[in-house]
Amino acid sequence: MSGLEIDGLEVAYGRTVALHGVSIAVGEGQVVCLIGANGAGKTTAMRAISGLVRPRAGRVRFAGADITGQAAHRIAAAGLRQVPEGRQCFAELTVAENLALGAYLVPSRGEVARRQDGVLARFPRLRERLHQLAGSMSGGEQQMLAIGRALMGAPRLLLLDEPSMGLAPLFVEEIFAIIAALKAEGTTILLVEQNASAALDVADHAYVLETGRIVLSGPAVEVAADPAVAAAYLGG
Repeated sequence: MSGLEIDGLEVAYGRTVALHGVSIAVGEGQVVCLIGANGAGKTTAMRAISGLVRPRAGRVRFAGADITGQAAHRIAAAGLRQVPEGRQCFAELTVAENLALGAYLVPSRGEVARRQDGVLARFPRLRERLHQLAGSMSGGEQQMLAIGRALMGAPRLLLLDEPSMGLAPLFVEEIFAIIAALKAEGTTILLVEQNASAALDVADHAYVLETGRIVLSGPAVEVAADPAVAAAYLGG
C-alpha cells in the first residue's frame, strides 16, 4: 500500500492507555476522517503517526516503509506533514516567515518561492497579510496559515487535526472548501474533526474512535447513515 497503514497501535501515558490496538488505513489520494468525542484519543493517534509520541505497541507504515517510533523530523522528511490542533502558528513571526519554516527542508530558494506563490494563490488573504505578524490575525486566518505552512512541504500525506476548532461558521465553510479542493487535486489526507457532519461529507472513508478503540469503520456515506453515529455525532 502506498498510503498510510496503522496496525494495532497502542499508546500509553504512564499507566493510562490512550489507544488500544487501533488500526487505520489511508489509501493514496483518499480523504479519511477520524471522528470521536473529546478524549477519545484522536490527537494521540495523530501525534503517534507523526512521531511526536512513541507507541507502546503496533506498527505505522507510510509509503511502504516502517516509520514506527522514528523521530518527527525524519517522518516529516519522508513527506508527512501535520497541521496541529490549535494551529500553533509562530505568533511573533510574519506570515512569510511562518511559510518559510514549512519549507525548511527545501534547499532551493527558487523552489521555496515557487511553493509560496502556490500557497498564496490558494489563500489570497495570506498574500494580503504576508508581512503581518501571525499572532495579530484572526483564528480562521491563522488556520489558513497553518495549512499553508504544511503545504510548503509538498506533503505526500497531510494530517489535519481539528481544523475547524474554534472558528466562526464562515471560516469553517472556507476550511472545508479548501479540504475539498485538496482532495480534488489528489492530496492524501487523514482528518481528525469534531464537526462530524462536515468531515463525513468530504471523506471517502471514516473511522469512529471511542475511548481509544475503533468501534466502527467503513465508507463515509455508510458511517454517516449509521443510527448510532447519527445520534452521537450528527444530532440525529
